Amino acid sequence: MKKVQLPLTEETIKDLRAGDQVLLSGSVLTGRDAAHKRLVALVENNEPLPVDLRGQTIYYVGPAPARPGQAVGSAGPTSTYRMDIYTPPLLKLGLKGMIGKGRLGPNTLALMPEYGAVYFGAVGGSAVLISKSIKSFEVLAYPDLGPEAIHRFVIEDFPAVVAVDAFGGNLYDEGPKLYKQDEM
Repeated sequence: MKKVQLPLTEETIKDLRAGDQVLLSGSVLTGRDAAHKRLVALVENNEPLPVDLRGQTIYYVGPAPARPGQAVGSAGPTSTYRMDIYTPPLLKLGLKGMIGKGRLGPNTLALMPEYGAVYFGAVGGSAVLISKSIKSFEVLAYPDLGPEAIHRFVIEDFPAVVAVDAFGGNLYDEGPKLYKQDEM
């Protein structure tokens, strides 16, 4: 299990390979469809973003309200394919990592080696466990979106797997090959 400090550095990204199990610690941004749509609209209009994406990782999540003594409530990953149409312009602005569940689309996959980005898979259905890794949060932008606002989470030992690395390695393609049986 590799310990990875966020925000990501180029040196760290170069050491990550598809299939690596990691524990992420540090600062991560959050956002889902509505926030991504707003960010891309700003990019398309050459307007400044409310957050600096350079070197950042975005966790695709809309956290539930916190119980007493917790930073957030349940905080499981959202399906990544929903952000695919918004991700390419964000990679061009320096986004280095994404955390979600499920496959990435072909446009995002094609750009990841070019921009040196990595995709971490989080386990769907483990939202309560994941929330224990979130130590604090603050709303950075779009508070009107409620749980889908852009937050900054401080995380510690957040469990994930490198699903797609910056070299084109893709666990969703390579993993099944390990278990494929020859036809008789």
